[in-house]
Amino acid sequence: MKVLVIIPAYNEEKSIERVVDNLVVNYPEYDYVVINDGSRDNTAAICRRRGYRFINLPVNLGLAGAFQTGMKYAYEHDYDYAIQFDADGQHRPEFIRPIVDKMEEGYDIVIGSRFVEEKKPCSLRMLGSFMISLAIRLTTGVKLKDPTSGMRMFNRSLMKEFALNINYGPEPDTVSYLVKNGARVTEVQAHMDERLEGQSYLTLTKSAIYMIRMITSILLIQNFRKR
Repeated sequence: MKVLVIIPAYNEEKSIERVVDNLVVNYPEYDYVVINDGSRDNTAAICRRRGYRFINLPVNLGLAGAFQTGMKYAYEHDYDYAIQFDADGQHRPEFIRPIVDKMEEGYDIVIGSRFVEEKKPCSLRMLGSFMISLAIRLTTGVKLKDPTSGMRMFNRSLMKEFALNINYGPEPDTVSYLVKNGARVTEVQAHMDERLEGQSYLTLTKSAIYMIRMITSILLIQNFRKR
């Protein structure tokens, strides 16, 4: 089973070596590709110097554009599964295998979830996650405990959807839309690390805006979306 680890990277010069070297040394059974999303730091230079497999986008397309680039690569190179993997070191590759095993049961999407076996902590961000979960359940009937987790694996059928259509971002509203159109989704327990280097683009204000946008999209906009 061919698995591609897609690593979108924007200004991740402080962590990209640690992330990729861990995959190369300890998990050689998985292929990977770094999508350098128009970084303004030394991310691209590090990838070149270390001989990493990477695609260098000349401008910053954002997560959706970078991930779609990775999915196009996965689709064109005949991978069976593709997984989104953070370049900041938060995602742990030892959980890729359990995700693959679950995919083998016939699922279209499997999410590496922090809250399958563990309780969701009380915080404003987790309140937003709960509201997104509720919106997905109301519109699809499916209960997802960690809908904002970025560690998501897709099968080849959905790989094609992402590769050939421009309106597919790797976000909870897209997952909701795909489920409404028949995709089978589930979660497996995964543990994630804290970011050690660099800064997340999601400030408190941006997180709140993101949550509101996702909930609005799931409850309203996705009803008018055409496949």
